[in-house]
Order: sequence, then C-alpha cells, then structure tokens
Amino acid sequence: MSAPATEREKTGVFSPGRARILVRTLREDRWWLSPLLTAVGLSAFVIYATVRSFVRTAYWVEDYHYLTPFYSPCLSESCVPGSSHFGTPFPELPMIIPLGFVVLPFLLGFRLTCYYYRKAYYRSFWFSPPACAVAEPHSKYSGETKLPLIIQNAHRYFFYAAVIVSLINTYDALTAFHAKGGGFGIGLGNVILIGNVILLWVYTISCHSCRHVTGGRLKHFSAHPIRYRIWTQVSKLNARHMQYAWITLGTLVLTDFYIMMVSSGTISDLRFIG
Repeated sequence: MSAPATEREKTGVFSPGRARILVRTLREDRWWLSPLLTAVGLSAFVIYATVRSFVRTAYWVEDYHYLTPFYSPCLSESCVPGSSHFGTPFPELPMIIPLGFVVLPFLLGFRLTCYYYRKAYYRSFWFSPPACAVAEPHSKYSGETKLPLIIQNAHRYFFYAAVIVSLINTYDALTAFHAKGGGFGIGLGNVILIGNVILLWVYTISCHSCRHVTGGRLKHFSAHPIRYRIWTQVSKLNARHMQYAWITLGTLVLTDFYIMMVSSGTISDLRFIG
C-alpha cells in the first residue's frame, strides 16, 4: 500500500491524475534565464526610481522648464520655485514623503496590476510558476481572491488614473519648450520628454482595460463602427503591450537621468532653438 499523499502532492503538478515525476522539471534548456533577467530588470528600475523619488535634488531645470516625471506634479511648498505647474496646495513635506506623492501610488498601482507585469513578477519573484512545465514551490493556490492580490481587480480604475497622469506629463512636456530667459526654445531635453510621453501614452492605451473600454460589452460591432475602429487599433497595440511596458521603464529612467545631469550642471542641454 502506498503512503498517504502529502499536502504538496495533492496540488499542482503533483495532483492526482498527473504523471508522477519526482524532479522539478524535465526541461534541459535555460528556463531560469528569463525570470532571472526579469527580476534583475524590475529590481534595477525600482531601486533607481525609489532613490530618485526621495533625494529631492536635480529634478527641475529652471532655464528650460524641464521637470522629471518622478516629481510631476510637484504640489508642495517643498518644491523648488518654478517646478509647481499646478500650484502648491500642500505645505512642506518631511523627507520620508516623496514630492510626487500625489500620483506615485496610482502609477505604482497601474503597473503592479497590469496584466503583463503580473505575469512578470509572479514568475520572477513568486515562482508561480517560474516557467512553463516547471513546478512551483507553493503547496496551495488561492488565486486573486484574497488580500493583497484581490487588489489586482482594481486595474481598470488605476487605468483611469494613469490617463490623468499621462495628461499631466503631456502638459509638462509642452511647457518645456522654453528658452533661457523666456520665449520658445527646443533642446535635446524636449526630444527626450516628448518621446517619453508619447511612449507612455502608447503603453497606457495599449492596456487591456483600454481595450475593454473602447469595445467591451458591445454585442454588435456593426452597430458601433467608430468604437469598433478604435477597438481594432487598440487591439493592435495591445499585442505589443509587453514591449511597451519595458520600453517605458527605460524611457522614464532616461528622461529622469538626463534632466538630473542637466539640472546638476554635469552636462549642458544640447540646444537647437533658443
């Protein structure tokens, strides 16, 4: 008589009816490389963004009105003069609160609940599962029905917040067409800011929630040709949502790093006009 099944042997790849394989996986390729690279990439961004959000230095270029996205909108009296495009309704903040505290939680929520990012960090950090045909180490699975994972169901609401933030970033990018001493001007910083905000829009509207907003709940596409057309275009972008998710992490870092270099006086902005 065989021994009673343990809790682990009752679930996942060890559940009744599945092939009895004692090893974790029969895969011989480097299946662990993808989750490893994902973990390294996401960790690098989180560390950089966290440090930059709290240091409160070199985030605004007065001469050209460059404002890094990590500090936008800057709504506190702690903000350097000129960087508060929407006023300062909040008093000075202690150092433990980042100056972009108003929107950072919503942006974090939008990224964390993103369907692609769920797959990315579920596999790379929680090993749930780490790769196809590789057993996960967890003995049970409750899905996204309990805290904290039940918050994933709020993704559509974080999407609406992300649209507002993208509008703010667009305003910041347009305001930055400023020359030293006043008037209109264009520099390399403008190219970077505009490129970043365009890609942020692409990432935002390629979201699954946007696809649902434009074409969801429609029983007959023929009765809604405009929404069908929009849904079709969003669906095309949605097919590359993963690529846009990674690209925008890179452009956010690039934009912030360039503004930091110019603001600190390490480099000079390459000017084309003004």
